[in-house]
Amino acid sequence: MSSSPLRLTALDAVHRSLGATMTDFAGWDMPLRYGSERDEHVAVRTKAGLFDLSHMGEITVTGPEANRLLDHALVGNISSIGTGRARYTMICQEDGGILDDLIVYRLAEQEYMVVANASNAQVVLDALMERSAGFDAEVRDDRDAYALIAVQGPESPGILKSLTDADLDGLKYYAGLPGTVAGVPALIARTGYTGEDGFELFVAPEHAEKLWQALTEAGEPVGLTPCGLSCRDTLRLEAGMPLYGHELTTSLTPFDAGLGRVVKFEKEGDFVGRAALLEAAGRAEKNPPRVLVGLVAEGRRVPRAGYTVVFGGEVIGEVTSGAPSPTLGKPIAMAYVDAAHAAPGTSGVGVDIRGSHEPYEVVALPFYKRQK
Repeated sequence: MSSSPLRLTALDAVHRSLGATMTDFAGWDMPLRYGSERDEHVAVRTKAGLFDLSHMGEITVTGPEANRLLDHALVGNISSIGTGRARYTMICQEDGGILDDLIVYRLAEQEYMVVANASNAQVVLDALMERSAGFDAEVRDDRDAYALIAVQGPESPGILKSLTDADLDGLKYYAGLPGTVAGVPALIARTGYTGEDGFELFVAPEHAEKLWQALTEAGEPVGLTPCGLSCRDTLRLEAGMPLYGHELTTSLTPFDAGLGRVVKFEKEGDFVGRAALLEAAGRAEKNPPRVLVGLVAEGRRVPRAGYTVVFGGEVIGEVTSGAPSPTLGKPIAMAYVDAAHAAPGTSGVGVDIRGSHEPYEVVALPFYKRQK
């Protein structure tokens, strides 16, 4: 166990003043919930939620060969990202195992921001530093340069529009533009991890409190609610979005995770893990790996990560994430199961919950999709 003190976000005092239940998350002291996690979840689905995501890891890559470095270091075709756009991608080991899933923003011709998961930020930083050898590019740890606030939910565009003159209507999904929100300079991004429309605001830490308060006031009339990590997890689970350490690990390649589409073999030059990933792609075609599926409980017992999935007394898979779904009103889970049992509607599948085989229905992901 690490004995180093927990890192605090720039909004730590705000969370405490709101009576948040705090938790250690990847070495950060983060709000788990402020009141009822179910109420927070429902607020994001129906109105809007306000999140502190300052624990995410921002890494800036600049220089004439920044794009070539990232094409070499990551599995995606980073050179093809237009300025002002973002892309979901992954960084893999030489053996093809997933080190982390990432969002990469192209901020300028020779400037990118790589956003890593909090638990992997140091690993990703170290890997990019190591892989930058021989490239005319600089890798910079910018974790202390940013606070990150997200506004998610159907009311989020209206809330943000009241505080900025940035062209939010022109801001596409997976894009980012510099602007001013409530007088604070920000990178305004539109990616989201909840299944709802929403925005992420990257700002200097010293501006975080001012921005949080302005958003709180602007959102009060439409039911904006501060939200913790607990409902963020149930929201992303309903939306079928993978979480590193659960659906994605170093023991899986992107092809094992059903995300082979993020690997771009056609890009120029070699990239770390290419040979192993080509093999993995071939294997996946000949002998389909376990498939990530949704499971919906027929009963009330909640499955948890690591529980085995069974069929006819045989183990056919493993739960990666499970929780009660406020939207469906039933326990749900994501699980990797043998391809033979992965078709939506497959019945007879159970989850071993403390020795009892609880019945579950296999469904297609996501569990929840917002109405456009």
